[in-house]
Amino acid sequence: MLSYWTTRYLGTLFVGLIVIGVISSVWLNYHETEKRLNIMKLMVEDIADRAIDSDGKLRVGPYLMRIIDGRQRIFEINLMPFVLITDGQGKLVYGREDKFTQQFLEITALAKPENNTPALITLHHGERFYVVTQEMTYEGKVAGKVYLFSPETEIVKSNRDLSLLFILLGSLALLGWLVIYLFTRKLSDPIQKVADAAKRIVTGDYDIQLQQDIREKEMYELIDSFKEMADRLRQLEEMRTELLAGVTHELKTPVTSISGLVQAVKDEVVTGEEAKEFLNICVKETGRLQKMVEDLLDFNSFAIGDIRVSKEWIDMNMLVQEITHQWLITQEEDAIQLQTRVPAHSVTIATDPLRVQQILYNLLNNAKQAVIGNGRIEVTLHEAQEGIRIDVKDNGMGVPLEEQPLIFERFYRGEEKKHRVRGLGLGLPFSKLMARALGGDLRLQESSSQGTIFSLTIGQGNK
Repeated sequence: MLSYWTTRYLGTLFVGLIVIGVISSVWLNYHETEKRLNIMKLMVEDIADRAIDSDGKLRVGPYLMRIIDGRQRIFEINLMPFVLITDGQGKLVYGREDKFTQQFLEITALAKPENNTPALITLHHGERFYVVTQEMTYEGKVAGKVYLFSPETEIVKSNRDLSLLFILLGSLALLGWLVIYLFTRKLSDPIQKVADAAKRIVTGDYDIQLQQDIREKEMYELIDSFKEMADRLRQLEEMRTELLAGVTHELKTPVTSISGLVQAVKDEVVTGEEAKEFLNICVKETGRLQKMVEDLLDFNSFAIGDIRVSKEWIDMNMLVQEITHQWLITQEEDAIQLQTRVPAHSVTIATDPLRVQQILYNLLNNAKQAVIGNGRIEVTLHEAQEGIRIDVKDNGMGVPLEEQPLIFERFYRGEEKKHRVRGLGLGLPFSKLMARALGGDLRLQESSSQGTIFSLTIGQGNK
């Protein structure tokens, strides 16, 4: 990323600076050319003013070069134009008289440039000159003419300004590359660390440390999300390990018990009534084993979306009361106090009563396992805007705060519960899947040391 983006940025920067440099060079050349031509116009005016006296006579002296030098010092420019002065008949009175001068005067006469206006002429050998002319008049007659000319190459060159321009553009290119390099490196370092952390996760190492004090919002969210993902994967890995141990233990225990009891009866270690008791225990353990296998199969079917729901219009008041009554009479303990509350008016929705019973049985069993001593369970039916809500509340020990986000994970069992109650940890995940199949959801409403409330919502079905 660092080399890729710095290379692309550097290429883009150079292209942009080249374009800016070309445009700036053209503009500087144009500006410098205009500046030099304007200086030539001022020079030719000064020379014309001083080359004729008050009587209309031409007066030529060494002042000409002083005028040129003075103008160059004022405008800080290195320009040495040629000067020719002719009288009223066109006879040369100042300047070197040779073939070049004669050719220059002939071509200028043919071009007829406007007075004190720069013109570009081309001599026979191809060399181009800028020329500025200024007539000297006396009493309405032309007493002479001043010619100031300079090669085109001297007028359009601006080496100093172009050098400054290229130094400036080079400095900007270096600065721009340095800035993008530092910024890209600052951006790529956290990403590289995330990539390295991802490689560690692939190898099974979930204990990663990433920089948290990132100011960029998007980068902070990326690192924070990755950290949460790593923590989540570590939890899932721990749950998978516990699952293998838990399922193995839960399935092995009844199998071992059944095997030992059957072997005792077979070897006639026990006989008569005691043998029947052993066989009854075997039947119960076989039923428990069968239930665990059925739970695994049912949960697998639900997890892949194979959930059969048969809805019918049900009076929820009667259904909730029947379910709680049937569950209560199957409990051996008399210490459980179960209270059912329903609205005064009948609440009717279209749902699957069997699935509702499965969910409530699961919640009631969990509530019973959570309470110690004189337990109290309350089941309350509420009428909601888009269906119904059933709250199952107990006064048990509650779910620890750190375990609450995981209770609906398949095969997860709390630290306290796994030592007291046998099971596979599929009850709540199974119930949540069924609740969603009914058009609702199952949530942990609240939990503390004073008790726990689970809320089952069921959407209003269609007939």
